[in-house]
Amino acid sequence: MSHLHTYATTVTWTGNLGTGTSGYRAYDRAHELTADGPAPIAGSSDPAFRGDPARWNPEQLLLGALSQCHLLSYLHVCAVAGVVVTAYADHATGIMTQTATGGHFTEATLRPHVTVASPDMVEAAVRLHEDAQKACFIASSVNFPVHHEPTVEVG
Repeated sequence: MSHLHTYATTVTWTGNLGTGTSGYRAYDRAHELTADGPAPIAGSSDPAFRGDPARWNPEQLLLGALSQCHLLSYLHVCAVAGVVVTAYADHATGIMTQTATGGHFTEATLRPHVTVASPDMVEAAVRLHEDAQKACFIASSVNFPVHHEPTVEVG
């Protein structure tokens, strides 16, 4: 049985410096991402494309969504399998290739560092990243490989 879920966001450009897009350097790439409920996310383009490095860019948001989705899927499969996770941090990277007319991600690598409650949980904790990958909605939606380099320790 399938269930449909609908998500809605709004992106509002806030970078009109007075003359709109009258020239490539005439406008700021600033915008806000909003949705009902959470606080707005201040966005821009990557600094390589005249963006503000103090704001989130779409490429970071995509990588962040992959990392978040894997975390949530992983915590679920661990809870179901009886693996007690006590800490988790992921240092993800993504590679994008720019072309003359645009660009595309070619891969992402998630590097979750997981702490579990007991030494007898380490092997399962490593293996369950595969199940989390299969369960992750975002990873299932992208057309590039998402690699995992997990480390697990007992704490």
